[in-house]
Amino acid sequence: MPELVVGPLLRYVDEVRASIWVETSEPCEVTVEAGRAGGSARTFTVHGHHYAVVDVAGGGAYEVRLDGERVWPIPGQPPSRIRLLGPAGPRKVMFGSCRTSVPHDALHTISHGVDVLRSYGLRLKEAAEEDWPDLLLLLGDQVYADEPSAEMLDFIAARRDGEPKKEIADFEEYAELYRVAWTEPEIRWLLSTVPSAMIFDDHDLRDDWNTSADWRAKMAEVEWWPRRVVAGLGAYWIYQHLGNLSPAERDADGLLGKLCAAEGDGGEILDAFAEHADAVPADSRWSYARDLGATRLIMLDTRCSRRLTPGDRRMIDPVEWEWLTEQLERDGAERLVIGSSIPFLLPAGIHHVQTWNEVLAQGAWGKGVARLSELLRQGIDLEHWSAFRRSFEDLARLLVRTGKPVIILSGDVHYSYAAKVRRHPIHQLVCSPIRNPLSRTLRLANIVAQFGVATLIGGGLARLARVPRPPIRWRITDGPWFSNAIATLTLDEAPSARWDTATTVGGVTEMAEVRLTV
Repeated sequence: MPELVVGPLLRYVDEVRASIWVETSEPCEVTVEAGRAGGSARTFTVHGHHYAVVDVAGGGAYEVRLDGERVWPIPGQPPSRIRLLGPAGPRKVMFGSCRTSVPHDALHTISHGVDVLRSYGLRLKEAAEEDWPDLLLLLGDQVYADEPSAEMLDFIAARRDGEPKKEIADFEEYAELYRVAWTEPEIRWLLSTVPSAMIFDDHDLRDDWNTSADWRAKMAEVEWWPRRVVAGLGAYWIYQHLGNLSPAERDADGLLGKLCAAEGDGGEILDAFAEHADAVPADSRWSYARDLGATRLIMLDTRCSRRLTPGDRRMIDPVEWEWLTEQLERDGAERLVIGSSIPFLLPAGIHHVQTWNEVLAQGAWGKGVARLSELLRQGIDLEHWSAFRRSFEDLARLLVRTGKPVIILSGDVHYSYAAKVRRHPIHQLVCSPIRNPLSRTLRLANIVAQFGVATLIGGGLARLARVPRPPIRWRITDGPWFSNAIATLTLDEAPSARWDTATTVGGVTEMAEVRLTV
């Protein structure tokens, strides 16, 4: 009899329908029943794993059946619910990034802290439905392919002894990585009940992914990297991206149709897609947008779509930029919420350091300094929007030109903060990590480097390299906070953001709250 391997995950939701994603142990018919509403789909197979996305036109508590046998909900836990969005869109949007999947024993709690998302899931089981978030945005590093847990390393060692020995190598290992990350009871229930939208960051593939042309050239010479990047992008499409899309977008995309129509295993089809997506980023779009009442949500790919050409570096390539411009300038939305895995607005000092480094790495002070600057760029992760200065300035001007309130949600940096652009209703909210805190030493180093030394010397270095002043000015208004955290953006007449942490399992406590001026 088929069984659930991963899921159900409640993914795309609008005013009339919802999409449920599952992985099963064998091919079967997947049926979702929610009151009088329901839907079904046949699984498709990729690299020996079986998946389905079921669309349901309705809401309420739901059940999942495989070939007619009920497999969800699991006895002893509350029922999972489909909650459709109202005409006004989501009121509470929960967001965060950077979650490692390690055990919850005392040793790992000391090294990794309490898993805030798991604690939040425990609390939601007891909370009234009206207190649940309407949407969960996971902003990158949902899995760590380059830093697998001891459990994953045992799995790798049991099936192969080739390189890389301490990193994920292929689709089978990615599938296990996602299974470990998403099947803890509290996480599983949370993801079955709160609609989610996701975007990748570097650790979903590998640290510093697409930092520069030099990084990409070096990785192309690594024997196992082509197999790894194909597996990583293919697994991302299956486990994360597929659920980001509306039913109409999935139909237009076409890849799901090819996989469903494949005779037998569609692994080669998925691999061919992933290989092309890495080689020709402009032909595939990982970014997506949704109109949610008065809010337009834009989730940006700031990794795969980069243009790394020296002298013409772009955070997103021209094709992606044209799409983004259209989304930002379209009528209809009263406010814009942008999900960017890496922050747009950094502390001003480190922003200037990154613009300075980019100029030097491109040869402004000679080839010798360029080589050293490239080593510095990769060594301390100088790869944010400010390290792609042209894209930073273009987006800054575009956001100002819209004249609308803009809220940018980000993660990546392993601390949380809020920033505000002067004289414009543009906010940056950062929440990182969910579970992967910096050590006390690295926290102090970040405070000194990003909020101390960089503040003092960053502007001076940028002026020495003749870097133009940015077209906007901003400041960090709140933070930084270094604890594991999950944040909630409340969208009402007086928008606000709250960061929660957890010191004990299930014990979620408020860390900070910020009112946004719009």
